[in-house]
Amino acid sequence: MGSRALFFLAILSFSALSAIAEDSHETSGLAMNYYKDSCPQAEDIIKEQVKLLYKRHKNTAFSWLRNIFHDCFVESCDASLLLDSTRRVLSEKEADRSFGMRNFRYIETIKEAVERECPGVVSCADILVLSARDGIVALGGPYIPLKSGRRDGRKSRANILEQYLPDHNDSMSLVLERFSNIGINTPGVVALLGAHSVGSTHCVKLVHRLYPEVDPQLNPDHVPHMLKKCPDPIPDPKAVQYVRNDRGTPMKLDNNYYRNILDNKGLMLVDHQLATDKRTKPHVKKMAKNQDYFFKEFSRAITILSENNPLTGPKGEIRKQCNLANKLPSLAS
Repeated sequence: MGSRALFFLAILSFSALSAIAEDSHETSGLAMNYYKDSCPQAEDIIKEQVKLLYKRHKNTAFSWLRNIFHDCFVESCDASLLLDSTRRVLSEKEADRSFGMRNFRYIETIKEAVERECPGVVSCADILVLSARDGIVALGGPYIPLKSGRRDGRKSRANILEQYLPDHNDSMSLVLERFSNIGINTPGVVALLGAHSVGSTHCVKLVHRLYPEVDPQLNPDHVPHMLKKCPDPIPDPKAVQYVRNDRGTPMKLDNNYYRNILDNKGLMLVDHQLATDKRTKPHVKKMAKNQDYFFKEFSRAITILSENNPLTGPKGEIRKQCNLANKLPSLAS
């Protein structure tokens, strides 16, 4: 083969590879600062709203962090969590697995602020993810650069939550398997459960460790406080009966959680298992000693979670309101 033929073959091969790379980028659909041309102020508006809401209502930051887990873990990171129930379909946010979740109305507050600047441009799915990013910072956690470009789904997945979301009473094997299904490895699981460093747990989720007998694996110094906060064997789910996950630094995302669970002060069974299972304990011990390691693995896991099977390109829609799918245009008769 002549040198000219080889040259043209090389050019063709390079062109083909470039096309594949471009197709791959377009297929993923997500990019840093996705709205830089269509809505340059979008991320600043979201950040400012998160700060304002946190100043007025501290627990919003916990909600943003929980939102990204409950939405992105279940099939797609598409804001299906935010949809209201209809006469036919139960919403995810009203399902049993979403017990205790709140502050959804403040997502609408952020959406309205963004809509005033750029109507119909920024998805609720991106608002959900970026508010989690900024909420993590408000809690003293790391700033995690996250891509945007997601579009919104049109259906709730309440009927399949049990198939995806791990429960606080599940075995560690099942928990690790469920996270592995979306690409998050063991240190990532340990890091994400570090979100239990902030916020509170309703007594409904932990009374089985107190009644009819106290779980002997609980630190006896911690039990009186738990019993004081949860005095009823059958607590009212609507009652304000909570135990802070971390009494030392309840408003700060830090590695104190890992020291607590190594000291048998974890509230839920999953916390206890994390500190005792041979697969997870080494990472718990390392994160208890090294907050930078915790933040590194936490950032990596949040990034993977945020990019779980998003709707991009022509898929999905940009909702006008985050709690309602857009009305479909009526077909001409």
